[in-house]
Amino acid sequence: MKTIDLNADLGEGYDDATVMPYISSANVACGVHAGDAETMRRTVELCLQHGVAVGAHPSLPDREGFGRREMNIPPDQVYAQTLHQIGTLAAIAKAGGAELHHVKPHGALYNMAARERALADAIARAVHDFDPNLVLVGLAGSASIEAARASGLDCAQEGFCDRRYRADGSLSPRSQAGAVIEDIGRAIEQALSIATRGEVVADDGTRLRIAADTLCVHGDRLDAGEFARGLREALEQAGLRVAAPGHT
Repeated sequence: MKTIDLNADLGEGYDDATVMPYISSANVACGVHAGDAETMRRTVELCLQHGVAVGAHPSLPDREGFGRREMNIPPDQVYAQTLHQIGTLAAIAKAGGAELHHVKPHGALYNMAARERALADAIARAVHDFDPNLVLVGLAGSASIEAARASGLDCAQEGFCDRRYRADGSLSPRSQAGAVIEDIGRAIEQALSIATRGEVVADDGTRLRIAADTLCVHGDRLDAGEFARGLREALEQAGLRVAAPGHT
């Protein structure tokens, strides 16, 4: 039976409890683009209750813009900030009886690292220096995956259920009309295409090949819980097992 991970970006001030029963991995905001120490603690508790793998979700220092605005930031600074955010969540997780499983950058940092190898290397180095056993999550086929592999890290190639793709495999920017697939049925249809056929249709009609190990649910959707439940059911009905890689 093929296995696919279902991850969600959580700890960002939305209703995580509605999403948590249906996912296998949680990317927890580390207090920079969203969240705080108490939010992190509560999110880790929910992960433990539902057997969900705990991951750090580091961001650019842009709380006002929810970490979704690109910045001109040197790799050394990305390294230090990523290391700091991983360490913050790891301490809270350890105190609550959990261990970190993975790291997935957030928003603009994620997209910048997907195309800029120097930034991808800085993130991979921070993850490796903190704990070489952590899994690094990145956009499928991107510089983030190349950097993870070059550093000796296990990686999870990510596909997106509710985001449109460009023909080059990058995500359509949120500023572009239609970049977010709001309709749950269409988002689930795209997710199933990625998970079962390794294929997605780009915004210009191009058919892209995507080898995804994990699929993303955005926890800041107003219908995130309903979406996660429907997606989990659809994946299992298609014969897939939903589980985080290497998580017990």
